[in-house]
Amino acid sequence: MATNGFGGVIGRTIAESTPWFPERPEPPEGAPNVIYIVLDDTGFAHLGCYGSDIETPNMDRLAAGGIRYNNFHTTALCSPTRACLLTGRNHHSVGVGRISELNAGFPGYYGHATERAANVAEILSLHGYSTFASGKWHLLPNTDTSVAGPYNHWPTSRGFDRYYGFLGGETSQWNPDLVMGNERVQPPRSPEEGYHLTEDLVDRAITFIQDQKSVEPEKPFFLYLAFGATHAPHQVPRDFIEKYRGRFDDGWDAARARIFERQQQMGIVPPGTELAPRNDGVRAWNDLTDTERRYFARTQEVFAGFLDHTDHHIGRVLDFLGEIGQFENTLIVLISDNGASQEGGPIGTPEHIYFSSLTGVRVDLTVDDLIKHIDELGGPLHHNHYPTGWAQAGNTPLKRYKQNTHGGGIRDPMIVHWPARIKDRGAIRHQYHHVSDVTPTVLEVLGIEASTVYKGVEQMPIEGTSFAYTFENPDAPTRKERQYYEMLGHRAIYEDRWKAVSFHQPGGSFDADR
Repeated sequence: MATNGFGGVIGRTIAESTPWFPERPEPPEGAPNVIYIVLDDTGFAHLGCYGSDIETPNMDRLAAGGIRYNNFHTTALCSPTRACLLTGRNHHSVGVGRISELNAGFPGYYGHATERAANVAEILSLHGYSTFASGKWHLLPNTDTSVAGPYNHWPTSRGFDRYYGFLGGETSQWNPDLVMGNERVQPPRSPEEGYHLTEDLVDRAITFIQDQKSVEPEKPFFLYLAFGATHAPHQVPRDFIEKYRGRFDDGWDAARARIFERQQQMGIVPPGTELAPRNDGVRAWNDLTDTERRYFARTQEVFAGFLDHTDHHIGRVLDFLGEIGQFENTLIVLISDNGASQEGGPIGTPEHIYFSSLTGVRVDLTVDDLIKHIDELGGPLHHNHYPTGWAQAGNTPLKRYKQNTHGGGIRDPMIVHWPARIKDRGAIRHQYHHVSDVTPTVLEVLGIEASTVYKGVEQMPIEGTSFAYTFENPDAPTRKERQYYEMLGHRAIYEDRWKAVSFHQPGGSFDADR
């Protein structure tokens, strides 16, 4: 009789038969837990350990106990960076050449990662890991996000045992569009009862880990913790905003100079680095009116509170790992998906869609219109975003912003923390690397090879380059020989410490690009 892969013996009676149980996958001996923490639209200079004026003590704690990278790069936009991070391949290779909403119907732009590129959760599941995701997904087209599906590119169909979060690129922090597994759900509390999405995402992540460790304490887990912060809307409890009242009254030019000086003292930027000139469209702070300065300073107070609040809840995850004895043997990689965002325009906006460099939407507002709502910023009434002057400061000392293939778009913070392996704590690494290199690094240190076939589908090669060699060798030459960049027509190519970059005007001729 047919046995369908049965490894025992089936006889005429039970006495003549031998049972068989398939072996469950086992993780490598001593395998650590792995956590990817992803911040959204957080610039190179936004963390305290990268020179910021904003207080981020828990991320600074990770930096002090691990390694900071000052030559780490992303794709300049959220969906493509996440595709690279999870799959270890380049964004066009896997079909996510730009944000998932802009599915173009051409290879490289399908808005979801191809089944030929199994992600890190899918790979680790084969090796005995539990896999959890809490937060932003943004790796499937809008047409696939309804309750009618299709569900084949939702997180629980792409390697994650449990998922809680939001599927799109952004959502309200107070009244989010939430999914649990494959089901739409309501937030557990209202804003009036103290609800905030960041806290909720961390609650769920901790619950996922707690549930698993209570039953199988020796089994390692992979957690993908992807915050909505600090993407618009900049929404945060008021006490975190008030903490920063008055701190940014001297403006973005003074902040940028102060951050740059701090970065030099820290060694985040090497000696001889020059501060990039002010970006086009950013006015000098001293040229602004009193009303403009008052409103713009408040938008940065809100942003700072938003990041500080996120850091506070990251601290809850770290403390929980310590409480259950898992902190030392957890490999944590913390990154931002791209540089600080220009999508608030020159004066910021109370509603993100009012000024969008992605959609071309413009609504004529003046600061006199905006100042009327200054005390409402950060609350549930507005989908607010700060002006480009503050985004420029958040990208210090780099040029341009998110979406651009200049440094302000693609050069981002990365912290790697793993006490069981990393001994050079508090160090800075200068080797050139890219977000597609993170998963190959994790696979190397775990001793796991990426599958050549996954669920019957032949897999494309891993394209990233492991940077595990940097853990013990601070002066080792970079092993990343070259990397291309393309985003919304902006291009760049890196090779052998040189980079060529081109800024493209939307709708303009590529032949005219420099």
